[in-house]
Parts: sequence; C-alpha cells; structure tokens
Amino acid sequence: MSKPKVATDWLAGCAGCHMSFLDIDERIVNLVELVDLRSSPITDLKEPDSSGVDVGILEGGINNTANEEVAHKMRQRCKILVALGDCAVFGGVPAMRNFFKIEDALRRAYIETESTDAEGKIPDDPELAKPTRVRAVSEVVKVDVFVPGCPPSADIIYYVLSELAQGRIPVLKDERLQWH
Repeated sequence: MSKPKVATDWLAGCAGCHMSFLDIDERIVNLVELVDLRSSPITDLKEPDSSGVDVGILEGGINNTANEEVAHKMRQRCKILVALGDCAVFGGVPAMRNFFKIEDALRRAYIETESTDAEGKIPDDPELAKPTRVRAVSEVVKVDVFVPGCPPSADIIYYVLSELAQGRIPVLKDERLQWH
C-alpha cells in the first residue's frame, strides 16, 4: 500500500504551527515512514501536487485574495483538509484587524508607524493580493479536521498526522488538547 501524500501551507499567521510540527523531533522519522510529505513551507516543493494529495493542512487565517486562492487550490487538490491552529480554526490573532476598516489598518501599517519614513505609502500594485476581512479557513472552503491551539502541541500534531496516515479521522477530545 502506498503512503498517503500530505501537503501543507501557511496563510495569515506566525508560522508557529509549522514550528510545532518540527517540535515532534525524532518522531518525524516515524511520520516519514507513514506519509509522503509532498509540499510544505519547510520543503522545496511549495504547492500540492496537481494530481492531488490525500491530506492537505492549512495554517493561518485568510486575510487576502492570495490566501483565498491557496485555500481553494488546497481544497481542490486534497481529499481531507485540516485547519491547523487557532488562526486557521477561528481566525486567531490576525482577526483582531477585523475591528478596524482595512483602509485604517493599511494607513497605520504603512504611513503612521513610528518606523515609517516621512514618505510612507500604501502599496498599490495590480500584482499584489487585495486585503480582505480575516476569516477562518472554514469560512472560505470546507474543512474536515479542526486542530485548535496556539500553536497546537507537537504531541497533538503527531497524533493527528499519525491517525490520518493510518486512514483514520482523529478524534480530539478536550483532555487530549494541551494549550500553550
């Protein structure tokens, strides 16, 4: 039996969930025996296979049109989609921006910050993604497995990936969740 293919990507977040993934330490060898890690921000391959993968994992909320495209592509190319971490599950810290108008947030970030030169300018190029309201991944595409935590512990990530690699949908009960 071939190993299930897994692809990961990150959206609007801090990359802490992928760092927690790396914190599984030597158990990563066990995972590599169970899964074929196809693409990830921590590998050379950055997009899920066009032929598809078994498991797609998204970290981070969706805060612009580029994130929307990544989420749609991952959903189209995977059988099971995992929302990893509070940003992907709930919108997380990036969703605090939703309390403000996007224009106000951009002005503060690019013009009014103390570190901005006197000639600050909000980037405006047709090639740049357009900012949107920050959303959980499930507000944009169907999610099959939700793994909350900021970040989820390495033990939880290992458990989830091990279960998925063996063809089982992981069951996360409150006592299994370890908040940081």
